[in-house]
Amino acid sequence: MTDRHAWERPGVEEVSPGVYRIPLPLPGNVLHAVNIYAITGPGGICLIDAGWSRTEAMDALERGLATLGASLPDVTSVLSTHVHPDHYTLAVELRRRTGCHITLGEDERPALESIIEGDHGSAAFHGALVRAGFPVELLAGMRPDSDAEIYGYPTEWLRDGDRPKAGGRELRALATPGHTRGHLCFADEGAQLLFAGDHVLPHITPSISFEATAGHEPLADYLDSLRQVRERPDAMLLPAHGPAGPSVHARVDELLAHHDVRLRQCADAVAAGAATVYEVAQHVPWTRRGRALGELTLIDQALAVHETRAHLAVLAMRGQLTITVTDAVDEYATA
Repeated sequence: MTDRHAWERPGVEEVSPGVYRIPLPLPGNVLHAVNIYAITGPGGICLIDAGWSRTEAMDALERGLATLGASLPDVTSVLSTHVHPDHYTLAVELRRRTGCHITLGEDERPALESIIEGDHGSAAFHGALVRAGFPVELLAGMRPDSDAEIYGYPTEWLRDGDRPKAGGRELRALATPGHTRGHLCFADEGAQLLFAGDHVLPHITPSISFEATAGHEPLADYLDSLRQVRERPDAMLLPAHGPAGPSVHARVDELLAHHDVRLRQCADAVAAGAATVYEVAQHVPWTRRGRALGELTLIDQALAVHETRAHLAVLAMRGQLTITVTDAVDEYATA
C-alpha cells in the first residue's frame, strides 16, 4: 500500500497502433483518473475497462471517442479486468444505452452477487477487522455506500486462456487473482501488449487486502500471479492507473521486491512482540512517506490492517509464524 497520486496525463493518447488510452475521471478519488483503452478495428471498438458509472465519466468517454471519429454506438464490446466500480460499472450503463457485449472474469461472480444481492460483504469486512484487533469503537464510522444500482451481470463470463476478440484482433485472457479474486489481464501477444488492469501498476502497489469470498488468500494468489506474468514474454505495460511503461517484467520485479520487504517487516514486528494484526500494522510504515497507521484515514487504516493480515497469512503458510485462534482475536507468534 503506497501513496496514490494524480500522475495521469490528460487527453487521448495512442499507445500502440490502433490502441488509444482514454483517461476517465474518478470524482472524490485521489487517483483522479482511470485509464480505459479503446482498440479500434473492423469489428468496431472494444474497450478494455470502462470506468465508473458517473455522468462526468460518460461525458469524458464520449469526448475521447469523438477524437477518434467515433461515438458510443461504435463500442461493440467491453472487456473488464475486474469488478471494482471504476473498471466495470460504466460498462453496465453502456450496455443499457447501446446493447454492447460486456465481459467479466468468472471468479468475480461471488463478489458481484454479494454487491447486487447481498450486503456488499460489509459484515465479513467488519468481522475480519474485529478478529484482527481493530478498535471496535472505530467501526461505526465505516459503512460502505451501496452502489448495487449501478451494477449488473455481464453478458459473458471469461476464464483463463479464453480468446476474446477486440477490434478485429484476438486477445488472451490471463487469470491474475490477488487484487480481486477474478481479476483478468488481457494479452495482445502479436503486438506485445499487456492490458494489466490493477494487477501491475507503474507507481503504486495494488491494494491486496480483503474480499468476502471463501478460498481466496489474496497475497498468496497475487504473488503467484505476478510470477506467472513474469514467466511470459515481456510486453509493454498498459495499466489502469498511471502511464504506460516499456516493460512488464521490470515492474513485476519491483512489486515482488516490495512485498519481500513488507513480509520481513511484518515478521520483525511479530518477533518484537506484536501479536494481533492491528498491532503489526502499527509497527510497519505506510505509504512512500513512511506514515504511521494512525495518520491514515479511517478507511485506509482498515485496508492497511486487512493487507497486513494477508502478509501474515503468507508468513504462516511458509511456516515462519504460528496462529492462535481465540474467541476474540487471532494472535501470531514466531514459529
